[in-house]
Order: sequence, then structure tokens, then C-alpha cells
Amino acid sequence: MATAARRTTAAADWRALGTSVRLVTTDPALLDSCNLLLARHLAEVDAACSRFRQDSELVALDQARGRPVRVSPLLAEALAVALRAAAATDGAVDPTVGSAIGALGYDRDFRLIQDDGRPIRLTVRPVPGWRAVTLDRATDTVTVPAGVRLDLGATAKAWAADKAAALLAEAAGCGVLVSLGGDTAVAGEPPAGGWRVRVQDATGPVDETPAPGTYATVSIRSGGLATSGTTSRRWRRGAHDLHHIVDPYTGLPAETPWRTVSVAAATCADANAAGTAALVKGAGAQRWLAGLGLPARLVTNDGTVVTTPGWPTSAPAWSGPEAAA
Repeated sequence: MATAARRTTAAADWRALGTSVRLVTTDPALLDSCNLLLARHLAEVDAACSRFRQDSELVALDQARGRPVRVSPLLAEALAVALRAAAATDGAVDPTVGSAIGALGYDRDFRLIQDDGRPIRLTVRPVPGWRAVTLDRATDTVTVPAGVRLDLGATAKAWAADKAAALLAEAAGCGVLVSLGGDTAVAGEPPAGGWRVRVQDATGPVDETPAPGTYATVSIRSGGLATSGTTSRRWRRGAHDLHHIVDPYTGLPAETPWRTVSVAAATCADANAAGTAALVKGAGAQRWLAGLGLPARLVTNDGTVVTTPGWPTSAPAWSGPEAAA
């Protein structure tokens, strides 16, 4: 790849999987072809993993009633990532939260959710638990107990970003950044100075700078960066203000001192799982992340920022496109 291509980047923005998509390539001439490949990849992920599509493979598991089901290699890989995240986080991130989050009212694409005046009864009920799910990767066969609904929201987008970045970088031979709703993965040769990623406390367009003090811009050269939080996907049911981070131990929205947790890791999937787990783990999250050697930025509900060792302070200025996490 020519030196000039490494210094010049181009970006495309659109929506898929119910969230924002941002693709950046270090060779502008390859942006359109990479975008087509990305669109195809995300369509396949949606058909396999969506819990909002009645024709998805994931929803089909609900009708299996506990029988073993042969699934596509794509869904099998997504399930393997989710189960690995559950094991790595001691169950703080658990794919069997599907029924719990549906009972809270998050049962369709988030853009379709409206604040609802109808009352809701919040009942503490632990989710079935990830160990109830059996996955045989030799045959790509999965067994989900009857009545258990899966939700891959804590891992699927980040895993899809990892997979897409690697696929596009190999196909195009240039540096690639893929961000899905802020779950950011990079692959290939990065631009000079690395990839700039703005970590922010509230979701917003990448071309709109948040208020001072609510964001930090960092640089990464490989792996992934993800922010998990309780501020962006919130809704009301009756008198209850709810959010989408479910505590598997209660089946209710996690009560946490953090409004956002941003993590950098070897993969975006690992970063997102760690950030989500940190919200569930609560006050002990900073120590837990530091013990794993994961650079992280945690923001309390009152706006106080704390970091773990290795978190970069700032990124050098540049004029190219950036991503938001």
C-alpha cells in the first residue's frame, strides 16, 4: 500500500442491526467496495443473531423446546463468543437474559420503544444461566432449555465488528476501522498516529463534539475499544426508569455507580464484554478490570472519571475521520 494511502482516510456512515455503522479505510479508493462487503456481512449477522426478526436463526431456537438444533457456522460462532464472555466474566454477562429484558419492555428495535404509562411489576428473578446452554462446535449443534430465550446484545455487535474489520482488511489490503454503535474494531495497517476514537458518555453523531468533560479522544493501533453504559438506551414503564444492562443475578436493570465504562482489549468483543460486566459488578469494577490488565475509563453517575493503568490520556490531533465509542 502506498504511503499516501496510509495518510489519507475516508469514511462512510449508515445504519444496520438497529444501530449506527461507521466504516473508515486508509485507502479512499477502496471505501465503496469495503462498504458493500460490510453491508453483506451485517445482513448475514442480522439474519442469524437478531432477536427482533421472527425469521432469524436465534428466534427459531425459541420454538425448539429444548431439542438440539443444528445452526449455521455464523450463529454457532456468535454463541461461542457469548458463552466465552459469560465464563470470563463469572456470569456477569449472560446470554440467557432474553426473557428478562423482554419483560422489561425491550422487545423490539429500540427506535420503536416508546415510554409506556402502563405499570410494570419488577420481580427479582435470576436468569436461567449460561451453563444451561450447550454448544457442540464439532457439529454446530446448540441445545437451549425449553422456555429459555437468548439475547446476544452484549456480544454480537462487538463480535460482528471484529469479524468485519478482519474480513475487510484482508480483502482490501488496507487499514480498516469498523464501528457498530460505538463498538469499534480495527485491522490492517493503521494510519500514522493510530486510529482516533472519541470515548463519550452519551451517544451522539461522530461529527458533533460533546460538551467539555464528557468525552476523551484516544488512539488505538490494533484490537478493539468499546463503551458500555446505562444512559443511551433508557425507557420508562409506569413509574420505573429502565435501561438495557440487565443484572443476571436479579433479572432487573443493573444498579451501578457507573454511567459508562470504556475498555480497550485485544478484540472489540472482549472490550465490550468487560465493559458490560463492569457495570454489573458495580463498585468493584475498577479493581476487577485492573486485575485483568485491561485499560479502562469509568465514569460515575455524578461525572467523576477514574481510569485503570494503561488508559491513554489523549490522542494527537489530526484532520482525518474518527470514530465514537
